[in-house]
Amino acid sequence: MAPTQKLINDGNHAVDEMLVGVLAAHPNHLTLAAPRAILARHGPRVGKVALVIGGGSGHEPTFLGFVGKGLADAAAVGNVFASPPPQPAVDAALASHGGTGVLFMYGNYAGDVMNFDMASELLEMEGIEARTVQTTDDIASSPDPNKRRGVAGNVFIFKCTGAAADLMLPLDEVERIARHANARTYTMGVALSACSLPQTRRLNFDLPGGEMEIGMGIHGEPGIRRGPLKPANAVADEIIDAILTEMAAPGGGKVAVLVNSLGSTPLMELYILYARVAERLASAGLTVHTALVGPYCTSMEMAGASITIMHLDDELTQMLDHPCDCAMFRVG
Repeated sequence: MAPTQKLINDGNHAVDEMLVGVLAAHPNHLTLAAPRAILARHGPRVGKVALVIGGGSGHEPTFLGFVGKGLADAAAVGNVFASPPPQPAVDAALASHGGTGVLFMYGNYAGDVMNFDMASELLEMEGIEARTVQTTDDIASSPDPNKRRGVAGNVFIFKCTGAAADLMLPLDEVERIARHANARTYTMGVALSACSLPQTRRLNFDLPGGEMEIGMGIHGEPGIRRGPLKPANAVADEIIDAILTEMAAPGGGKVAVLVNSLGSTPLMELYILYARVAERLASAGLTVHTALVGPYCTSMEMAGASITIMHLDDELTQMLDHPCDCAMFRVG
């Protein structure tokens, strides 16, 4: 199979060259605290809980695009689809620490858990309290909510947590809101094609033409079902049926919705999906308070999409509506 085509210089340096470009494009929002540690220029301050997010590259704008005032204070950046090592997480935390503790947030993947746990231990040795909340919104990844992966729902979960920190709430409250937001966020995706890493330029799994895989993870982890590609409405129905069953929300509530491109799926197709999602939510008696459509948590050039629903209450609505100003995301 021929190598995939990418606009890169050297696959082994792609992440660091991307960071040069990101910092050059967003100097009013971002600065480099240390190698692979991105810091918000206007977020961190004395007395504020530091929210540090992070994970592998290749999912942009997750994670570094959500660094800014009102959201994350810093991000640790890993190689493509690989956890950052402990040191960038430590560097990010030290640069953003305001004297009231650090909250690490990242998707529930083994490498991230190991490395951020090591970073927490190193911070504790410096006398800095560090806690962790892992995101677990991917309902297709496990029947056990505690073992699920964190995927596109990160956008809403990080947003609510960042607002809590920006409101100068204490660490206990910021952590509680983070866990509350995570517990009420549900995502499922569908892949239509594979993606490739810059280093190899080879497809990282095989998905024949005319087929789709429901529930595939953002690194190509196996989904729950593979079969012929269905029309958009049928795909949306399958995903929404699963989410509504899991959410078990009575009618009359409010939700936030994200229809997310996994990389190469265009806005036209995302809005076709969203039209069906909106119809189904209305039929279920749920009001859409916030709607996001676009590439928010990608998987390199993978074709496909994910649908995220956050079941809102008054507290989460307040946090979601709180202003933020990041390099690649803004509210208010």
